[in-house]
Amino acid sequence: MTAESSTTTYSPDNLIAGDNPAPATDTGTLITGQNLARGAVLGRITASGKFTKAVDTAVDGSDIPVAILVEAIDATAADKSCQVYVGGVFNNSELTWDASYTATEQLSEFDGTPIITR
Repeated sequence: MTAESSTTTYSPDNLIAGDNPAPATDTGTLITGQNLARGAVLGRITASGKFTKAVDTAVDGSDIPVAILVEAIDATAADKSCQVYVGGVFNNSELTWDASYTATEQLSEFDGTPIITR
């Protein structure tokens, strides 16, 4: 039996704005039907606990941003395991927000969480 492995090419970007505090990560599940880029702002669906792109007009709990996607994930056909940032300092201009959030809202959506945007 051979073990499968994969590699990811590192492409530096400006998503992380600082290393103090160091970004904190966690794992979760990205719900089916999405193909999201690194830096996508995520909400959590209350009923399932799964992540989805945060949308300000959602009524399932995912209107509250709680995490940032660590790497691009294609969950178009099925739920996918994902890593998310749950704390740290990030460049707001590098985050992928849903258009339902105004620029002013983006600056305060993570207030009260360990995620800081600049």
